[in-house]
Amino acid sequence: MATAGKRGASSPAELTRVGDRSSFVYLERCVIHREDNAITAEDGEGVIYLPSATIGVLLLGPGTRVTHQAMALLGDSGAGVVWVGEQGVRYYSGGRALTRSSVLVEAQATAWANRRTRLEVARAMYLMRFPGEDVEGRSRRELLGLEGDRVKAAYRANAARTGVEWRGRKYVPGRFDEGNAPNQAITAAAQCFYGIAQSVVAALGCTPGLGFVHSGHEQSFVLDVADLYKVDVAIPVAFDVAAESEEEVGARTRRALRDRIHREQLLDRCVDDIKKLLLPTGVDVEEADRVGLQVDRGADIESGRNLGVIW
Repeated sequence: MATAGKRGASSPAELTRVGDRSSFVYLERCVIHREDNAITAEDGEGVIYLPSATIGVLLLGPGTRVTHQAMALLGDSGAGVVWVGEQGVRYYSGGRALTRSSVLVEAQATAWANRRTRLEVARAMYLMRFPGEDVEGRSRRELLGLEGDRVKAAYRANAARTGVEWRGRKYVPGRFDEGNAPNQAITAAAQCFYGIAQSVVAALGCTPGLGFVHSGHEQSFVLDVADLYKVDVAIPVAFDVAAESEEEVGARTRRALRDRIHREQLLDRCVDDIKKLLLPTGVDVEEADRVGLQVDRGADIESGRNLGVIW
């Protein structure tokens, strides 16, 4: 049997599709290592095994130690790796991508670089958030106002649905425990979606910093994508959890959200939504490794050949 270090990287055809993976796995206070093609997590209670190719995003909380071999396997498998704060409520850093193709990142950069197409993508994002709304001709300021009103209405509606007392959205960064149960749940749900969005954006080879609604931050596009599902998924789950109990709100929110995401195949939806936003109709991401060389006119030419001209 080959040792872990001698095993070759999986080819794109061998990897599990993003939409078929588990949404996310949160680990804390354990040592993460590699055994064959599985990730192991060991703590005082024993060892668990996680097939690396089935992980969408691995959230590493406080007290985790991860080996070089484990990270190499996660990278080869295309799993997103995100370092987060306690209970997954703060994002610190993220890992690498699954795709070998630059089709989506080139489409993203092209759309972002032009003010007109950048606004068109932003309008399409808002239309995904509130279907049936007339977004054509709306300024960014008007769109932001519509979204703000819609989120506030969602808070009120879910509070009424679950019977949870709601006094408004309040969150101070770094002081998660000071919030009441619904605010803690909303914060935990939002942070989980940031991790999921980061995983999908990276897996598809997009650039997290080129946002169409958010700007000026290294995770602008991640925030754009996460917000697509805030009202439909994150807020209802958060209020359901807060209505059940005020104990361990962060952990229970993550588990409830994980189950909802898996049940509704939200990763598939997220992948499809990003492609729909960025790619022209009929164009898809190439799954195989291909490196071309740019030319002044026409299609790229094949690389790997000496194209020198002897005078």
